Amino acid sequence: MRTLSLALRNLLRNRRRSLTTLSAMVIGAVTVLVFGGYSRNITLSLQTSYVMRGGHLQIQRKDYFLYGSGNPAAYGIAEYQHVIDVVARDPVLAPMLAVVTPTISLGGIAGNFAAGVSRTILGAGLVVADRNRMRGWNDYGLPIDLPPSPLTGTAEDAVVIGNGVARVLELCEPLKVPNCPQRTKSEPAAGASAPADVAALSALEARPAAQPGEARIELLAANVHGAPNVASLRVVKAERQGFREFDDMFVGMHLAQAQRLLYGAEKPQATAVVLQLVHTSQIPAAKTRLAELLATMPQREPLEVQDFETLNPFYGQAIGMFAAIFGFISALIGAIVLFTVGNTMSMAVIERTAEIGTLRAMGLRRSGIRRLFMSEALLLGLMGAVAGVAAALCVAWLVNHAGLTWLPPGQVDPVPLTVRVWGETPMMLGTAAGLALVAVVSAWWPARRAGRMLIVDALRHV
Repeated sequence: MRTLSLALRNLLRNRRRSLTTLSAMVIGAVTVLVFGGYSRNITLSLQTSYVMRGGHLQIQRKDYFLYGSGNPAAYGIAEYQHVIDVVARDPVLAPMLAVVTPTISLGGIAGNFAAGVSRTILGAGLVVADRNRMRGWNDYGLPIDLPPSPLTGTAEDAVVIGNGVARVLELCEPLKVPNCPQRTKSEPAAGASAPADVAALSALEARPAAQPGEARIELLAANVHGAPNVASLRVVKAERQGFREFDDMFVGMHLAQAQRLLYGAEKPQATAVVLQLVHTSQIPAAKTRLAELLATMPQREPLEVQDFETLNPFYGQAIGMFAAIFGFISALIGAIVLFTVGNTMSMAVIERTAEIGTLRAMGLRRSGIRRLFMSEALLLGLMGAVAGVAAALCVAWLVNHAGLTWLPPGQVDPVPLTVRVWGETPMMLGTAAGLALVAVVSAWWPARRAGRMLIVDALRHV
């Protein structure tokens, strides 16, 4: 305690140098914490976006994740409703679940044959009410607010498509898609109606007559036996998706419509059962319990569980990139603090050579000299850490209330720019401890040099 008191008095003796060193440490701590809070906010925003749209976990038929995109119908879960009932009623899983819902994926060709255009698509069959509940998940209180699905309250023949699909199929005008470039037509579109075979298949499906100005597409898909199946669908809205490739292929529809396209009059199936949990931290426990349930479930087809990180590789890549940047910035700031504090301690040793000789002559051992300078560095580190955390909280508050917005990866609408420092206790404590440790380490060599001074040589500087 006496050593710390003496160390504090030594720091106050040279206020200008101490304040300069302290300022460098504070700026370093603010830089690390603000960027750490920014990257943490990006992580949670990406996670929330993926969980809102696709849940935390998906129960799939074995190997669907590896091979199912080529033939989704062949990897359907026949008893998907039984799986949902078992999961929803399980006393261990039930408290963890927010939503349990089936989904179906399919591939096909969508055509606007009146304009003579078509393209391959990726379709998704959804239970709209369940998806609307999923859109309300926001475990971290982020400024993300997804509106209800455009399919809410629509008939089963309604679909929503990506803006890219609307552009290629020349449906921007009836759907009122903004900023949608139109194809320059040097000649009339080749074909004013669907091909005869497609039209014949489509005619088998009972549907209301098209209304003037209504956007409709013909969707051709292969059923579970490989035979073509066609549905005439009414497009209610075009929505921009987060990624260009997905935007150019997405078609969302009601689950029942997707099941009719893939399975026709046969028993409907689902390609996955989506589980959205109350908290992301429950994923390990939920996966363990699901593995136990699936092992005892009398299913004809083996099932497996995939989490949202596996289903969305971009999430892991983005998190890894920001972690690498954060580590690089932390190392760079640490090096700056290391040399700054080391320089301060070296100057202190030079200026106080006579003082060191006097203390040694009075009986203070070499270890005491080293301990004195190390204590000064520790106090600098602790004061810099406390001031840095406080300053970072102030900067984060200013940024969060500045009204700034940005467009996160995979999002379609700008969101408020926020820096998540308050509440991230491990990050704050880790930064403070790291700063104090670097300060102590940087003082080790000057303190060692001071302790090794010969008393006679040191007293010559009096």
